[in-house]
Amino acid sequence: MKDPLPLLRDLIRIPSVNPTGRPGIDHAGEQAVALFLKDLLQGMGATTRLQSVLPGRPNVIGVFRPEGKIRTRILLAPHTDTVSVAGMTIKPFDPVVKQGRVWGRGASDTKGPMAAMLTALGRVTRTAAWRKSGVEFTFAGLMGEEAGNDGAYAWARVCPAYDLALIGEPTEMRVVHAHKGVLWMSLTALGKARHASLAGPADNAIYHLLPALNHFHRDMPAFLKKFAHPALGLPTAQLTMLEAGSKANISPQKAVAHADIRLVPGLNGKIFTAHLRKHIPKNIRIDISSESLPLDTDPRHPLVRQLSKDLGGLATAPWFCDAGIFAARGIPSVAVGPGSIRQAHTGDEWISLAALRRGTDQLTRALANF
Repeated sequence: MKDPLPLLRDLIRIPSVNPTGRPGIDHAGEQAVALFLKDLLQGMGATTRLQSVLPGRPNVIGVFRPEGKIRTRILLAPHTDTVSVAGMTIKPFDPVVKQGRVWGRGASDTKGPMAAMLTALGRVTRTAAWRKSGVEFTFAGLMGEEAGNDGAYAWARVCPAYDLALIGEPTEMRVVHAHKGVLWMSLTALGKARHASLAGPADNAIYHLLPALNHFHRDMPAFLKKFAHPALGLPTAQLTMLEAGSKANISPQKAVAHADIRLVPGLNGKIFTAHLRKHIPKNIRIDISSESLPLDTDPRHPLVRQLSKDLGGLATAPWFCDAGIFAARGIPSVAVGPGSIRQAHTGDEWISLAALRRGTDQLTRALANF
């Protein structure tokens, strides 16, 4: 555990693409990397288990227990899945090191932060000081963060009451104590498929959907202003996809609009859906496919304040991650890790080798200070 680079390269070599959507490979899922991590954690001295979440997609849990009475419990929880590799301009599972960077899918999001956390844990839990410290560390490799957060929800339902949760994300080692949540929904209107020369407005599903589209465009900003948050600003609501019709000369039988809503504390899926129901026709069906909660951990919390001093200071983020789910359970939660979100999900994903090693050293000191 002297250097996180070999571990990061091993992690990148193991495909763990989230199977939602178009993964870009035939065999998606997190099973292989979970088994690798379970063996690694056992070798590091942890008590391990796999938590079944979805078929072939487990969480992996490793608990490092010191001697004597436990006084503090700390969770370190990066996610094990990556986004699709479709359209990548580099070989996604060939962790090349060049130009001071490690290239490959997950290098930044979030196998780089994972390698840093595991290396830091390996260093700290081998010391006599830790064994007598009363600080229990749990590593949780969580599946499914990139779509649905199923792994975080599954572990949050049964996990102990941690004193602090560190969710692994590429934050440039800043301690993200607040981030927006996300709500993904679809709006569906139905019409009748008829020859376009005979069809009228009542047959056209697109026309039935127009009131909802117009509401997002014209009236939604005024509603969202009511939920302005002092740290995260305004929530947002964007229409991101439209699906309708089968041919140019057939009136569309169905029209579907997909929306991305970025939530802040005080605004959730139930409130947003209730607002829509009041302002769009009842014949438009609303379906929620995913909701991930926002994060708003008090930066004055003693452990958060200590962590921010040891690392890169405090920050907020417009993106979402698993931290909000553990915070909703009542666990003080933050997101942290080496690497930059600007490299996440890119066609040539990479992490700076210097940032990886520097972040590992910072995490080692922070864990030791607990």
